[in-house]
Amino acid sequence: MCGICGIYNKRGNKVKSQNIEIMKKMMIHRGPDEEGSFLSGEVGLGFRRLRILDLERGSQPMSNEDGSVKVICNGEIYNYLTLREELKRKGHYFKTRNDVEVIVHLYEEEGFECVKKLRGMFSFVLWDDKNKLIFGARDRFGIKPFYYLDRPEEFIFASEMKGILSLPQVEAEVEPLSLVNYLTFQYVPEPDTMVQGIKKLPPASYFVLKGSSLQIKKYWEVIFHPQDKPLAYFLEGIQENLKEAVKLHTQSDVPWGGFLSGGIDSSIICALIREMGKVSTFSVGYKEQGYSELEEAKLTAEYLKTDHHQYYISPEEFLKNLPKLVWHFDEPVADPAAISLYFVARMAKEKITVSLSGEGADEVFGGYGIYREPHSLSYFRALPQSMQKGLKYLSGLLPEGTPGKNYVRRASVKLEDRYVGNAFIFGDTIKKQLLREEIPLVSYKEVTRRYFESHIKDYDEVTRMQYLDLHTWMTGDILAKADKMTMANSLELRVPYLDHVLFEFAATIPNRYKIRAGTTKYALRQAFKDILPRDVIRRPKRGFPVPTRVWLLKELKEPVHEILKNSFTPEYFNYSFVEKLFTDHLQGRADHSRRLWTIIIFLLWHDIFIKGKNFFNRHKNNYM
Repeated sequence: MCGICGIYNKRGNKVKSQNIEIMKKMMIHRGPDEEGSFLSGEVGLGFRRLRILDLERGSQPMSNEDGSVKVICNGEIYNYLTLREELKRKGHYFKTRNDVEVIVHLYEEEGFECVKKLRGMFSFVLWDDKNKLIFGARDRFGIKPFYYLDRPEEFIFASEMKGILSLPQVEAEVEPLSLVNYLTFQYVPEPDTMVQGIKKLPPASYFVLKGSSLQIKKYWEVIFHPQDKPLAYFLEGIQENLKEAVKLHTQSDVPWGGFLSGGIDSSIICALIREMGKVSTFSVGYKEQGYSELEEAKLTAEYLKTDHHQYYISPEEFLKNLPKLVWHFDEPVADPAAISLYFVARMAKEKITVSLSGEGADEVFGGYGIYREPHSLSYFRALPQSMQKGLKYLSGLLPEGTPGKNYVRRASVKLEDRYVGNAFIFGDTIKKQLLREEIPLVSYKEVTRRYFESHIKDYDEVTRMQYLDLHTWMTGDILAKADKMTMANSLELRVPYLDHVLFEFAATIPNRYKIRAGTTKYALRQAFKDILPRDVIRRPKRGFPVPTRVWLLKELKEPVHEILKNSFTPEYFNYSFVEKLFTDHLQGRADHSRRLWTIIIFLLWHDIFIKGKNFFNRHKNNYM
């Protein structure tokens, strides 16, 4: 796991070495062990290394035999041993045992198509001196980030947006459309960012930059094709593919372990790595009642006989670290679960350098509770049209909150008009009250429409929901916080459920085996029911519950009020409306904790990243 950055001057001017050094320093947490650079006229590449494989000889940039191809990579290539042997048989010479070295030789053999043979999590950039071009790619699911700024005079890229923003020639301004979308989704949907001009390379894409022409191409697509086969076939396939993925994900020359919540996803991963030997596991929780899975995780750890570590997060400690979390996120991401990830990574780093975790299982195997909705709505849709119309009319007469009203409402609209993913904070109507009139409003459906109108039109509703989540919620929220919160602690996180070979098998599982008798991830649970306690297999999903609602009523009440007053951005928000949200929450008239949290995170982010370069540079040492 590392940090990469670089500049390509389109006008042929020499790249300044001090600019590469500035960018590298800004991302030192991603690679505290070593640094490297390559500068040659119009191109400059920078690298920060966290040593994982070939500790002594794995320095980057890496090159081919004659030095004409240079590469820097953030991530891991899990099938590098197989690729290495194939390339050696074709006459390529390797200088190291490092996984990244296969990229340069594979590029020599396959050109831009080389990325299709890589199995792993990665974002890399390659300079081809003979052809005078830059080639780069991002892994299939977007596990590793890649930010870029493409301007007429230069192309700048980095693993973190702050690397780009640290340059003296780059100014940061809020992108209004991104703010509007953030308020609905609690993250900025890709490929946009919260800063004007800066983009994210889409997952499963590569780019080629030659001269002034930037071309981006998709090299892999999420395709579901369920097969009509017996359950036993799928259980065997899940076992075989996940065990192989976990084995590949444990390749390391440094200590590794696993994050262990009380849920099924991380428990399966920890059970599989425990089969390989003694392993350390890590959990965090809160003392507030109903907001901790520490007891469940402890029982699982005792069953697996792991070296288990746990930690309670206090509201005071959280508040103290909140600016650091926002700094490391690069963009506002208002998922409170990021708090838990930051602290579990901080604790794990004291013992290990690599951790495996359960991200992606819900999207791949159908684990979210909302995926049960199409089945529950089918009862209404099975009624005669006349009866549906009558019920819809009657429900419209009922006051909000009346049992059954929302059911009829959701059953009466198309999936693309009711489902936007796992987070829905502010709808279009309430955003009109929150935002200043000068902010152009665009419906959140503009984000989701492009996915619903793609090749998935004929998929069933559950599969369409999975597809949307894989392209929005997972990359914008789940994987963003997984990467940023672990890298903030110089810890590499690996996610075996997002091995693309495993996914391609899971994509053949029919819905009746994903959700059965109201149980989500049914096939996954059944595949590993013999290696975990029965209550773990049956345990419903909880995620990382965080007591922000309770904290806003007590410990965080005054600090949050101070943030709303001192960091408020009147150019974007109507203060009176925000104050009403806060007052209504404090007085128990409504639970606005998620909405308030979304606003607070943006305000803190705006303080750090937008309020002038002097502020940015003055405060950066507080967070690194």
